[in-house]
Amino acid sequence: MSVDVIATEYLIRADILAPGLVEGLYLQGSVALGDYRPGVSDIDFVAVTEEPADPGLVRRIHRDMPRRPYFDGLYVTWDDLRADPATRPPGPAVHENRVQPESRFERNLVTWHVLAQAGVAMRGPQRPEVFTDWPALAASTRENLESYWRPWSRRLRSQPVSLGTWAVSWGVLGVSRLRHTLVTERVTSKSEAGRYALRSYPGWERIIEEALRIRCGGPARYRNPFRRRADLLAYLDYALDPDGPPDAALVR
Repeated sequence: MSVDVIATEYLIRADILAPGLVEGLYLQGSVALGDYRPGVSDIDFVAVTEEPADPGLVRRIHRDMPRRPYFDGLYVTWDDLRADPATRPPGPAVHENRVQPESRFERNLVTWHVLAQAGVAMRGPQRPEVFTDWPALAASTRENLESYWRPWSRRLRSQPVSLGTWAVSWGVLGVSRLRHTLVTERVTSKSEAGRYALRSYPGWERIIEEALRIRCGGPARYRNPFRRRADLLAYLDYALDPDGPPDAALVR
């Protein structure tokens, strides 16, 4: 089913089971950033209510939603959107069709910035009032490179086996995306970041093209999975080194 069909089905279910609850519905993530890939991407949403949503109602609404693609997201109030998400309480969220009553899933500056940049309004104001703070987002992006991606790379290195396609796409495009976000001062998509890396990081074209191929389609760039593993690990070392990529001065 298409993104529009699934979002419309959700709104119909919400209006039948909880009339008046959902005052705004916005699509963020890959849909908003122009990088939605059928069969690969999930549909990320932010549902806006006047008062905090009751988790029981949220469960009823999502109980019979399509299993794939996942319709993942969170329930917030208009006041939540106007404030720093770090200062607001947790609330209902849906992740891989599981409702989490009190969750911080996607309640962060990345989501708020994507909504402000390019959120797709299915219901509510086209451009709702959303809190943004680029210096804070840049700081958390740098912290994410150190606290998540560097340990993730070390864990991969400790596994003496070939790696599947997921690890290649997730690693190459994930790290490239954060670097590109820091350079452009906006949240960018994985595919856009991959194309940026192709232009900016000479000598690494093969592994970057392979990551883009896994996400977007096309012929494989490797026949030997262990060669691909070695190139992935080497690229991660390069991209995570502040003195490595040519944009290093921009991301400090």
